[in-house]
Amino acid sequence: MSHVTPSNLRPPPDDLLVTLADYALNYTTPSAEALDTARWCLLDTLACGIMALQYPACTKLLGPVVPGTSIVNGARVPGTAYELDPAQAAFNIGTIVRWLDFNDTWLAAEWGHPSDNLGAILAVADWLSRNQAAGTVPAAFHSSLGIRHSPFTVRDVLVAMVKAHEIQGVLALENSFNRVGLDHVLLVRVASTAVVTAMLGGTRDQIVNALSHAWLDGSALRTYRHAPNTGSRKSWAAGDATSRAVRLALIAMTGEMGYPSVLTAKTWGFQDVSFKGKPVTLARPLGSYVMENVLFKISFPAEFHAQTAVECAVQLHPHVKNRLDAIARVELTTHESAIRIIDKTGPLNNPADRDHCLQYMTAIGLIFGHLTAADYEDKVAADPRIDALRAKMTVVEDKQYSKDYLDPGKRSIANAVQVFFIDGTKTDRIEVHFPIGHRRRRKEGIPVLQQKAAAAFAAHYGKSESERLTSLFTDREKLNAMLVQDFASSFVK
Repeated sequence: MSHVTPSNLRPPPDDLLVTLADYALNYTTPSAEALDTARWCLLDTLACGIMALQYPACTKLLGPVVPGTSIVNGARVPGTAYELDPAQAAFNIGTIVRWLDFNDTWLAAEWGHPSDNLGAILAVADWLSRNQAAGTVPAAFHSSLGIRHSPFTVRDVLVAMVKAHEIQGVLALENSFNRVGLDHVLLVRVASTAVVTAMLGGTRDQIVNALSHAWLDGSALRTYRHAPNTGSRKSWAAGDATSRAVRLALIAMTGEMGYPSVLTAKTWGFQDVSFKGKPVTLARPLGSYVMENVLFKISFPAEFHAQTAVECAVQLHPHVKNRLDAIARVELTTHESAIRIIDKTGPLNNPADRDHCLQYMTAIGLIFGHLTAADYEDKVAADPRIDALRAKMTVVEDKQYSKDYLDPGKRSIANAVQVFFIDGTKTDRIEVHFPIGHRRRRKEGIPVLQQKAAAAFAAHYGKSESERLTSLFTDREKLNAMLVQDFASSFVK
């Protein structure tokens, strides 16, 4: 048997690493639409985080790693008094943002929630700006090339959000990591790593090195998102990814080496080990496409594939609320991704299980005429009418819905609901193709998004503070010029 000794010649960095690094470092001119959408995305993302603070299952995870510790000039966690190192602040912010499954989303071959990246972006911007203003930038950074010396503005945060959205979303267009059992928070870690390393003043080589470590980490399994193991880790997994991204960025900023063929190395690279040998590709040039087209969850804290189903159910509520016992069956017509991800029968064990069940969410809309985060809690779930109605539901795929879901010109997330009664009568078949958070419904959606944020802030801070906080977002130029540390301090409680 002949043997070929492998070459130890170190290759140049994988093309994808270089492309992502160049974009993170050099892209500074998003479209006006993207920046304006990012402004509303920032408001919505913070509102989602503030709402999550009502839930002890979330707040028990917050604060420093070691209880009772704090740091000087640390990053603030909105809605709290915590002052933390940037990695732990990223975990805290990322966790509250994601907890209720109410922040923005992106649906493609791989789905995800690009605003998850705000955990890393806001934590690093706030922490670094506070230390720059105080003249206490960590000593390790003084030898770093390119470290910025002026505090960040909110516009800097918005640009960073556009970039993180773009990296995560474009990578998701044609690369389906969930199909090989990997969780989409991989892309949160990759996007956050690229963007925050650039924010820290990293050079092109440092960003490439940091990205190589992000891919080396592989990915979490999707076990915690699917029956029979669905659980609350899916609500803090993104926070964990942003925290890891900040840690990897800080490691790269020390001059730590990277691994240039982390993706393409035969046998040992990410593509061979974790992606069945398929190349990881970019479906389109990087710009501001994803932020322009991002999907907001405005009306319902529901897994996005169910948003239009709940909207249909709420429309039908007046016609069925007094006839629940007379229902023979409920027909849900949906698309392939919804069937694969949230079509679920049998016992639902916890809130995380319920907010990923198409039938449960639709039943809540039909019975109560609304869907709120509280509707996933045990108290509401104990209502016997919910499971009785779930048992009467059938789920069918409409092939055209599935086709339109994948069509980049449509990005439809269609569902239809129709109720049939024992006496042979039936409701109209209610069909919704585009949820209110879709780009096609921006004009209609933004006022509702503002109402969502105002209600969230009022519940946590009080009405007068809510008015002050929401007013920050109405003057575009004033918000853009605001120093990040002042902005973050506005949300301290």
